[in-house]
Amino acid sequence: MEARFDLFTNPVAGRFAKRFAGAAVLLHQSSLPRSTQELVSLRASQINGCGHCVDMHTKEAAAAGESAVRLNLVAVWRETTVFTEAERAALALAEEGTRLADAHPGVSDETWEQVRKHYDDDQTAVLVCLVAMINAANRLAVITHQKGGSYEAGAFEAALG
Repeated sequence: MEARFDLFTNPVAGRFAKRFAGAAVLLHQSSLPRSTQELVSLRASQINGCGHCVDMHTKEAAAAGESAVRLNLVAVWRETTVFTEAERAALALAEEGTRLADAHPGVSDETWEQVRKHYDDDQTAVLVCLVAMINAANRLAVITHQKGGSYEAGAFEAALG
């Protein structure tokens, strides 16, 4: 199936994409570990069925040094021993913040307490914004049928020039 629409060639969508990408860069440059950012983005993208974003965040995480074992186990992180308590808190936040439409009660108090235990105010703000941004990115890509498989690590930042 071909992509339905090229968001980058449409003038309105292109202006939006530039601003959206700028917000993503701000988050990437924060003190929240890049590996945590990629794991959170990967998990939300898996839940949302976004092949393009799963491809991107898997490759970016690997390029940043993330192990294949951990990448392969993100979808089942609760049943593993390879993630830290802090990463588990971030992954729980990603899942609970992504599953809002699945009649989920939202982010539980227990998850929020774990996030606050492991992350300072700025990192917490980045996590919340990151979950919102990746969910928006997933929707943009899924609606327009952007396919996974051809992303090259570093392409996002290179495109921002």
